[in-house]
Amino acid sequence: MRKYRVVVCVKEVKGKCAAGYKPGDTFTFEWFYIKPMQNTKICLHALNSMLTLLMPFIKGVSARELGIGTEDDIGYLQCPDPGKPYTRGGTVLFELKREEVD
Repeated sequence: MRKYRVVVCVKEVKGKCAAGYKPGDTFTFEWFYIKPMQNTKICLHALNSMLTLLMPFIKGVSARELGIGTEDDIGYLQCPDPGKPYTRGGTVLFELKREEVD
């Protein structure tokens, strides 16, 4: 059985992210674990937007099949915060890149 990890990278921030995410911030999911990188905080709202699709993706279902991308190993998800004028925050677009682990 192949093993994968998913590297999550902040691609774009519209408005002001309440968690302070900036383009280029990354963290990694390996199996059931989150590995923050560069002292990146993990926002529960952002994590919630990923959870239902993350496990099938990390287990090998393609981003294309999940409806989150046009390639097999790269998908995109967005934070549910709509931003102004509805909240004081902003929304974040995340790129999820699946990599095989040795």
